[in-house]
Amino acid sequence: MYTLFGTKGSGSASTEAALTLAGIEFRSVDAASWDAGPGRDELTRVNPLCQIPTLLLPDGSVLTESAAILIHLGLAHPESGLLPADATARAEAIRGLVYIAANCYAAIGIIDYPERWCAEPDEKTNKRIQAGARQRLHYLWEVFADTYPARPFLGGQHLGALDLLAAVVSKWSGSRKHLATARPAFSALLARIENEPRVAAIFARHWPPAA
Repeated sequence: MYTLFGTKGSGSASTEAALTLAGIEFRSVDAASWDAGPGRDELTRVNPLCQIPTLLLPDGSVLTESAAILIHLGLAHPESGLLPADATARAEAIRGLVYIAANCYAAIGIIDYPERWCAEPDEKTNKRIQAGARQRLHYLWEVFADTYPARPFLGGQHLGALDLLAAVVSKWSGSRKHLATARPAFSALLARIENEPRVAAIFARHWPPAA
């Protein structure tokens, strides 16, 4: 049995969706670094950084980092379609997953915790760091949208890991609002991904539609 550590509205949504697409049973543990409780205690024992998602594999090994988790699941369960079967398309999808993790996710970390990236920070400096990082993040999504056209999904004919990570990570720091204007076709694709019947309930639970 897999064990997924995560919480509502977090990056663990992409792993949950991937496990669901692959038909893999898993146990969920509600845990986050900002939420004290038994879930966080259990998470800290397997991942000292207390980051989510963290996936405990059936053999007891620990897998962290969203892109690494999705790549592993796609390779370990090729029948899931999480990664394309064609070698060239699979390489492009893996590149996209690492791009999001290394660029977009990294920028969001700076936006959320600017004080970690400046010695002796003050409120004014934090706001300037956040503004610059947000501008950079939105540009990074523009580059991604131009690099990965829908065919009809980002990895080809079928919903896959790259679609899931893009739809989740673009939820934060105003990226969806920016893309709706800057890259409307890509914005429409993201909406189509999260409304795909096999994962729609997961996205709706993590980000309930506005009343």
